[in-house]
Amino acid sequence: MAPIKAAVVGVGYLGRFHAQKYAESPHCRLEAVVDTGTQPGERVAAELGVRALTDYHALLGSVDAVSVVTPTPLHFAIARDFLQAGAHVLVEKPITETVREARTLIDLAARQGRILQVGHLERFNSAILAAEPYLRAPRFVECHRLAPYRARGTDVNVVLDLMIHDIDLVQTIVGAPVLTIDAVGTPVFSDGIDIANARIRFANGCVVNATASRVSLKTERRMRLFEDDAYLSLDLQQKVMTLIRRRDGAPEDGQLPVTIEEQSLEQGDALKAEIESFLECIRTGKPPVVSGEDGLMALETAMRITEQVNESLVARQLMGRGGRD
Repeated sequence: MAPIKAAVVGVGYLGRFHAQKYAESPHCRLEAVVDTGTQPGERVAAELGVRALTDYHALLGSVDAVSVVTPTPLHFAIARDFLQAGAHVLVEKPITETVREARTLIDLAARQGRILQVGHLERFNSAILAAEPYLRAPRFVECHRLAPYRARGTDVNVVLDLMIHDIDLVQTIVGAPVLTIDAVGTPVFSDGIDIANARIRFANGCVVNATASRVSLKTERRMRLFEDDAYLSLDLQQKVMTLIRRRDGAPEDGQLPVTIEEQSLEQGDALKAEIESFLECIRTGKPPVVSGEDGLMALETAMRITEQVNESLVARQLMGRGGRD
């Protein structure tokens, strides 16, 4: 099979890594990188020995696959144009700015018979992959995703920037519709929400408590899952899994009634795995690990959380004004 001709649109911090993975893959040929800023595009193009363009329209109809790694407001138009031109698309999370845009891309990809994959990278995290055999029916899940403040990524609020990773993971793990959401948050350094907490109740009774912050002093990505007979702690950054399970039979003298297993996992290369999976879907026609529908579900929940936080902020402002009056 001829190599898949690929391109990357947007080669800032993350887009550069996308381009590197395509260039390294034996299954594709990186044709070009696109960036509206000439300096990033030319730098990455020179590094990888490919063309640098400032307008993605020049590639429509001439590549088989594309990664869209631009600011979120640009995702929809670029992904739409490449799908219409017959290319397969890997679009970074969040899939689009609006639910309507996401549905349009999903419908377009289906009509065109093309792969639409969303870049929820944590699905390829080695800790998540190691935990999958033990995830049966969690009753309670706690997620913490904390990061220091950086200007990069502030084109969207912290729910759409960070928490959406955990939203996608828990919706996949729980596998039930969301019933209710109770969320709070506030801006700190940016004009958008910089720290947020959401309590999500699912139709099967599972409750998820998720916290995301981009104003923390440290970086942390942790998930704790409680089942009827087990507790699973995942350090998604350090790639450590701790599994605590009820011991079979009565414990002997001095034994705990539970067994404790800790695994330090290979760091792996989640982005490489994500892109290789995307290319395999193109070659074989199998559905992507993270489909457009998955991206839409995560976006819908993230938007509901954002709306609740914004409503609580408005109510607090009104209460403050009333107190001054």
